Amino acid sequence: MAIGAGAAPRIAGQALGVKGVFAAVLGNGFEFFDFTVYATFLGMIGKAFFPSDNPLVSDLAAAATFGVGFVARPLGGALIGAYGDRAGRRPAMTLSIGLMAIACAMITLTPGYATIGVFAPIVLISARLLQGFSVGGEIGPATMFLLEAAPENRRMFFSSWQIASQNLGAVAGGLLGFLLALALTQSSFNAWGWRIPFALGVLIAPVGAYIRSRLVETLDGGARKESRSGRAILSNVLQSNWTGLLLGLALISGGTITQYFLLNMTPYAIRTLHLPDSTAMLGTVTLGIAGGAGALAGGLLADRWGIRAIAFAPRVLLMLALFPVMQFLAAHAAGATLIAAIAILTLLHSASSAVGLMLIPLVFPPAVRATGLSLAYSLGVAIFGGTATYVVTWLVGVTGDPLASTYYVMAANVVMLLAILAVPRADYGAAAWPPPLGGEV
Repeated sequence: MAIGAGAAPRIAGQALGVKGVFAAVLGNGFEFFDFTVYATFLGMIGKAFFPSDNPLVSDLAAAATFGVGFVARPLGGALIGAYGDRAGRRPAMTLSIGLMAIACAMITLTPGYATIGVFAPIVLISARLLQGFSVGGEIGPATMFLLEAAPENRRMFFSSWQIASQNLGAVAGGLLGFLLALALTQSSFNAWGWRIPFALGVLIAPVGAYIRSRLVETLDGGARKESRSGRAILSNVLQSNWTGLLLGLALISGGTITQYFLLNMTPYAIRTLHLPDSTAMLGTVTLGIAGGAGALAGGLLADRWGIRAIAFAPRVLLMLALFPVMQFLAAHAAGATLIAAIAILTLLHSASSAVGLMLIPLVFPPAVRATGLSLAYSLGVAIFGGTATYVVTWLVGVTGDPLASTYYVMAANVVMLLAILAVPRADYGAAAWPPPLGGEV
């Protein structure tokens, strides 16, 4: 079936196999491995860089630094996203993964507050800013590469690997944390063990850069000529398509807050439910496995039943299940109930989010889709994800109610559901993506 007018044509003979999918999602998985590791080891990082007699103060300081990384996301989304629309998807993806490696090295090698004083949190904050910049620009070019290169009848399944890769990054981070918790003493774990995942992250980047450099470019020469300068691309998104940007922010809100609510389940299990560290780390592994499975299932279903239906239905089921599941977990705190609760909520959340992400390009013209997606995603995650860990930690700590954060999650998901209904032409099947008329709102 022919792609709608104005969309970038597929390259003759192009095929997106296992290697192409792996290359496209490696950066996203690597970057979310890093972000997941930071959230998982929040308490250890707080003690190393923000020591305090009150554990809650250290946790909140580390959580605030976690949020600092989100400040740079919109800038990365704008600049790297526009670079992807102007120069191509491949160079933009290679740039983002290289910057992430530099940031990981900074966190790995920087001594704690006890050694270099105030310089320790300064370097940590700088690393978080660089991480946020690279993540902000990764999602648009990589997602558009998958959509443009995938077979017409499997676009949602191939593209759902973006969200699946994030969850596989969580599996790697959680499994590594579990093994470290078993292998190291508590003092070693707190002192230096938490740095090991960041060091491993540095080693992944050269592999990713090499594989990505050998990808076939999916942005054709005509589209690159049409996009012109980065300034023209940003002007198109911010001035001519600002309503699409607002709709993209609403689409991101529920999924982002829910994702970081689920990521916070590990420190929640340790601090509030008083479960052992090793048991809590299994919750992170469960999050990754269930998230990957849910995302791929959502993609498969969307190829069959349409994008809007699969973005909407699992989100409604998630809202219906949230309170009963969390109440049962609080009343019966144990490893088995923690794993079951995370699995149920994550399967529903990921099935919806994997497809919901693909609604955002529908509201932008073809020449600026990587920029529009990157900017909407990075702004949404900066606003909602950058504050989610802090808000969730603060709500539980201040109220003493282990269910306090669920009210925040529910409100965000209502906003997302309304946005899903508002996206035009979202009932198109994956084979007809992108729709005619270029997707203008």
